Amino acid sequence: QVQLVESGGGLVQAGGSLRLSCAASGRTFSSYATGWFRQAPGKEREFVAFITWSGGRTYYADSVKGRFTISRDNAKNTVYLRMDSLKPEDTAIYYCSAKRGGSDYATKPYEYDYWGQGTQVTVSS
Repeated sequence: QVQLVESGGGLVQAGGSLRLSCAASGRTFSSYATGWFRQAPGKEREFVAFITWSGGRTYYADSVKGRFTISRDNAKNTVYLRMDSLKPEDTAIYYCSAKRGGSDYATKPYEYDYWGQGTQVTVSS
């Protein structure tokens, strides 16, 4: 069983930065791949970024490539999402997720086994 808790969201002006954290419980978390997703009001949950269990490979949605960076510290059971050059369209609830198969790239929510409660990110213009 893995429990995930996101933090670091907030209100920021366009062009600003935030760093989200996802703290995990469970001694096997380091073997899980992790993804960040987001969901804006009235829209479906969408993929943002992915990182393998080792941190050796990362993938990003085209909409955030070059602006967001996903990373992890397995010693701290924490995954991060650094978000730079934020835009109003980045406004959403951001969710951390974990999946077994720690090297299998996945972009669909149903492919993930565990989810956090989400953290709100609001970017003002």
